[in-house]
Amino acid sequence: VQLVESGGGLVQPGGSLRLSCATSGFTFSRYDMLWYRQGPGKDRVLVAAITSARERTDYLDSVKGRFTISRDNAKNTVFLQMNNVKPEDTGVYLCTAHNVDNTYWGQGTQVTVSS
Repeated sequence: VQLVESGGGLVQPGGSLRLSCATSGFTFSRYDMLWYRQGPGKDRVLVAAITSARERTDYLDSVKGRFTISRDNAKNTVFLQMNNVKPEDTGVYLCTAHNVDNTYWGQGTQVTVSS
């Protein structure tokens, strides 16, 4: 099983980033996909989630209207479009695959929002 995040980096406040998580080794379409953030010195928080068939998405209140989670079940990839980013969005973003049987984690990609 592999979950490989990419797309992180340094971005100025108000800018945009698109994170990707490419997966393999499990049946992607049967898993809900989630993005977590681990901020410096902070607890890990759930930022966004999308169900296996894309019928539902959920967001952390502070990112609603700015972030969009999506998935491509044909490419086994989940995305997080981050717009109008703020310094408090800084952290390591981790991709997670979850269903009743298993939970798999990626290694994360660093996002730093700073001028």
